[in-house]
Amino acid sequence: MSSEIKLFSGTNSNYLAEKIAKSYGKPLGALTISKFSDGEISPSFNESVRGCDVFLIQSTNPSADNILELMLMIDAAKRASASKVVAVIPYYGYARQDRKDKPRVSIAAKLIANILTSAGADRVITCDLHAGQIQGFFDIPLDHLNGSAIFVPYLQSLQLSELTFAAPDVGGVGRARSYAKHFEVEMVVCDKHRKRANEIASMQVIGDVEGKDIILVDDMIDTAGTICKAAAIIKEKGARSVRAIATHAVLSGNAYENIENSVLEELVVTDTIPLKRPSEKIKVLTVADLFAKAIKAVTDHDSISSLFI
Repeated sequence: MSSEIKLFSGTNSNYLAEKIAKSYGKPLGALTISKFSDGEISPSFNESVRGCDVFLIQSTNPSADNILELMLMIDAAKRASASKVVAVIPYYGYARQDRKDKPRVSIAAKLIANILTSAGADRVITCDLHAGQIQGFFDIPLDHLNGSAIFVPYLQSLQLSELTFAAPDVGGVGRARSYAKHFEVEMVVCDKHRKRANEIASMQVIGDVEGKDIILVDDMIDTAGTICKAAAIIKEKGARSVRAIATHAVLSGNAYENIENSVLEELVVTDTIPLKRPSEKIKVLTVADLFAKAIKAVTDHDSISSLFI
């Protein structure tokens, strides 16, 4: 006999969890997240989860309270005798710290994977990790969804005649190439050099962009400095239009001002992270159906490969 499925949401992702639950066809379970006066988090399930497959939906974008809240939810579910606990993490934070790129630094992406496992997660479902090899940091099953399932139909609807994809940096070549291969078009690369984090010293474009409708492809947008600089240089070199797609809209610092003052026609993101404020240049697509289908595939023991484009 299969276990009962129950979906719960952390504080940070309730807006998205409600849409995922609606798409899945099951209401969110009753969960209370209370805080002591000093800020200590205390989650408690208001219904039995004994013997259930529990899906906990929570992105781990700042602040770090979101990560701790997720861990406490996992621990509470395990101690309440849940059969399985699946952490549904639309945005996996700290993924940029995936290696030692200089001496004496943490590999935070691995640490978060360890903490999730130690807390008692049996499985993780996430989307567009900053680096695909982070999947190898986990000793539990991880389903890595791809934002292309959301972006490809939208890009097709634009019917751009001179479509060309661009990687905003060398690290994003693989993502841009996969889109270019699917659409059977060309791609270009923006090669950047940084002096320090979030500060670009120089950038150049490798490839022909003249008269093209350029789509910059990235997994996340933080300060938007790289994307906006890349868009400006591409436009200067004769591109007809420049748009950008990115799964995770972190949008910190002067990101909104950078985007609104840029040459970008639009920035298309998903709702793995909620926008801090609306912007005429930012279009949001939902990942709710994608995650609902992934949860259903996991519960039915089906392959998730059908969700990939």
